[in-house]
Amino acid sequence: MTKLTSLSTPSQDDPVSAWSLIKPYWVSEERKTAWALLGAIIAMNLAVVWINVRMNRWSADFYNSLQEKNTHDFPHLLMIFTVLAFAFIILAVYGRYLRQMLGFRWRQWLTNRYLNDWLGHGSFYRIERDRLADNPDQRICDDLQSFATTTLALSLDLLSTVVTLASFITILWALAGPLTVALGGMPVTIPGYMVWAAALYAVFGSFVIQKVGHPLVPINYQQQRVEADFRFGLIRVRENAEQIAFYDGMATENATAHSLFQRIRDNWWQVMKYTKRLTFVLSFYGQIAIIFPLVVASPRYFAGAFSFGVLMQISSAFGTVSDSFSWFINSYGTLVEWRATVNRLREFKRVVNAPRLKESVSPATEHGGIKLHFVDNPNLSTDGLRLALPNGQPLSDIRDVMVLPGSRWLVRGPSGSGKSTLMRALAGLWPFGDGSIDAPVDANMMFIPQQSYLPIGTLKAALTYPAPAANFTDDECRDAMRAVRLEDYADRLEETGHWSRILSPGEQQRLAGARVLLHKPDYLFLDEATSALDHDNEARLYRLFIERLPKAAIVSVAHRESLAAFHDETIEVERAAEAAAA
Repeated sequence: MTKLTSLSTPSQDDPVSAWSLIKPYWVSEERKTAWALLGAIIAMNLAVVWINVRMNRWSADFYNSLQEKNTHDFPHLLMIFTVLAFAFIILAVYGRYLRQMLGFRWRQWLTNRYLNDWLGHGSFYRIERDRLADNPDQRICDDLQSFATTTLALSLDLLSTVVTLASFITILWALAGPLTVALGGMPVTIPGYMVWAAALYAVFGSFVIQKVGHPLVPINYQQQRVEADFRFGLIRVRENAEQIAFYDGMATENATAHSLFQRIRDNWWQVMKYTKRLTFVLSFYGQIAIIFPLVVASPRYFAGAFSFGVLMQISSAFGTVSDSFSWFINSYGTLVEWRATVNRLREFKRVVNAPRLKESVSPATEHGGIKLHFVDNPNLSTDGLRLALPNGQPLSDIRDVMVLPGSRWLVRGPSGSGKSTLMRALAGLWPFGDGSIDAPVDANMMFIPQQSYLPIGTLKAALTYPAPAANFTDDECRDAMRAVRLEDYADRLEETGHWSRILSPGEQQRLAGARVLLHKPDYLFLDEATSALDHDNEARLYRLFIERLPKAAIVSVAHRESLAAFHDETIEVERAAEAAAA
């Protein structure tokens, strides 16, 4: 059934930030569970940091024990390592487990919300009609999953990095001590010089990485798009296999698929080029990081300022501090993909929350667009209704009509004059044009297109759509199917299948007729809904509608003259140019 919505143009939407994508879940009805899981994960991360600090101190004792050949402390140190390693393993396993749990719960909440926004208020239809965003299925399926898990991973890793940095800076500062160098003949002392060396090394590396890798953000965005376009093209072939086979269109579809894949190839070469540069810099940075701390610490070691064990402890602490300072570098690839995902979700959220952006700027709505009003009146009426295309080009003028309960209207006119567009306007799906439509409050309206949607599932669910199958008894469904001459399917209600492929076009239109008999609408709109039926079955359907729905108003779009016998009134629709000439 169709629920009418207002066609007035909303105000301009607000810009969408990354924070506006992150915040809602953490203040939602699931916030208590979310924060509890997050708290447990943070506690485990902090415990892991403590273990790393303890392991750093252990490494100095262990290497000193080896250097001194201390057989007394060696077994004890191995026991300490075993306990710390076992604790680390437990924390790592359950920390990852809880992170996956929280990530999926966040994704589930986001998916439910985005599905409701996308499918609510006809947003999915307007997005496709006005081409406001590409591949919304990918954004809901893939991008939301990536957004939740990656945001959580980056945030927790950053927190852990900050805590680790704070812990190991103290260790490195104390262990390495100051370095005195002669500068212009004057001795200059640099306190905690290893910390400054690690910071400068990371800052320089971050600058180089950003310079080399920043083009990957738009390239990754484009890669997600072309991959989705290619997948959608293949799905289209699968969904329309029979029509393509009848037209012998395999060569054309093959060429189209190769063309779509060529876009993937071209963009992937860009990904490869910049990833090669980024990998080169990252590898160079990582290799130097192995020897750099030993080189920097060697002057004081050779001067006898500390033992070999302390040197290894300094090297380990320097590596940890350097890695912490290098969080941006180490996470750059993930940040690039995350940013591309955020950009796609920001765009999608913007068009979902303001789905009539194109309508608000269309020349066809410069006078306000078609207005839909709900009135406390049993009649459906139009006033000064003018239909237009989205670019503002006039389509047709519709004379003022008043559709009373029980009346029968036939909409006629040449192909392309706007008959189906009139149906869209009456359904609240077409804002382009001018004039107004008054619809009864809470009217039970049903719009039947030439090819009705049949969901994959049981035959009963396809028959009762959009209402749940449980709303009707099996006997009611069988009666409706027998009435439209689908007796062969009456006992297959619980059979599951892809019914738009199983049923012929004529059978699908008869099934849509049976759907009408079940729902009993107050207003029934038929847009070439019997075009695939022979004269006998078409006449039978209309007689059923009139007999079983005597109080329902029927508005039909049709070309066959034979249907005039089932209607009392006529709406002649002419193209705008023809109307102007007349």
